[in-house]
Amino acid sequence: MKIGVIGAGLVGSTAAYALIMRGVGREIVLVDLDAARAGAEADDLYHAVPFAHQLTVSAGDYAQLAGCRLVVIAAGVSQEPGETRLQLLGRNAEVFRQVIPRILKYAPEAILLVATNPVDVMTHLAAHFAGQLGLPSSRVIGSGTTLDTARFRALLGRRLQIDPQHVHAYVLGEHGDSEVLAWSLVTAASLPLDDFCRDAGIQLGPQERDEIDAGVRRAAYSIIEGKGATYYGIGSAIARICEVILRDQRALLTVCTPLEDLLGVQNVTVAMPNLLGGAGVIRTLSQPLTSEEQEALRRSASIVRQAITSLGL
Repeated sequence: MKIGVIGAGLVGSTAAYALIMRGVGREIVLVDLDAARAGAEADDLYHAVPFAHQLTVSAGDYAQLAGCRLVVIAAGVSQEPGETRLQLLGRNAEVFRQVIPRILKYAPEAILLVATNPVDVMTHLAAHFAGQLGLPSSRVIGSGTTLDTARFRALLGRRLQIDPQHVHAYVLGEHGDSEVLAWSLVTAASLPLDDFCRDAGIQLGPQERDEIDAGVRRAAYSIIEGKGATYYGIGSAIARICEVILRDQRALLTVCTPLEDLLGVQNVTVAMPNLLGGAGVIRTLSQPLTSEEQEALRRSASIVRQAITSLGL
């Protein structure tokens, strides 16, 4: 199984490293405008193979994407301190206008996995360009709020003093400031959150929830302020999504893909729980949200829709 990674910067190279550590795929090809950087990253990554799982890593140009079942798109300019994801839109839209046709020229059947921010809008844009070349939107997927959902579960697990893998919680909508932490859906060890807290004698009132909300919603800003970029979390999220697709695991992940309608917002791309498998998105699952959560999700989708409209789509 061959995976292409477009963009050998911090996110792309870290995603490739996470793929190696998880043993996902058989061959990874890095493509970057900076060929020397791509070659150096490929060599460095290949030197990690003896300590992990056997696969090959190389650098190349778009022609070397031939045969890829999946292509990760991490190309674009980085988010600057204090810059929102939506402010990145104008700087990254032109990149995709050039990149998508080049990918599909050599890998016309590949599933596209977008990680470039603002990921919801960039995924919508990628689906638009790919659709012009015959690729269905179900095969164009964005990382969405996969990382935000992991952050939510991690912080809840820490507060509840349990393994986050036993916490089920979703972050929906935009991967950004308007994202919605769906508190009403949270379960821990199969129990509704309030029941678990009561039985365990754990306090999780409005103040504690606000702290977790801020920890999830402001995570990227805090990390970027401290070290300039985020890459470990998103790299691991990308590797997990790739694993689900390439192994046809039919897992539920909060990726994003174009939706015809979400709570009255038409033709928009935001994250929802999606059943994901070898063919891409199988279906999007609606959730029994509270009226307040529904309204917050509608606002989030409207913000993304406005950004999409600014592109003339």
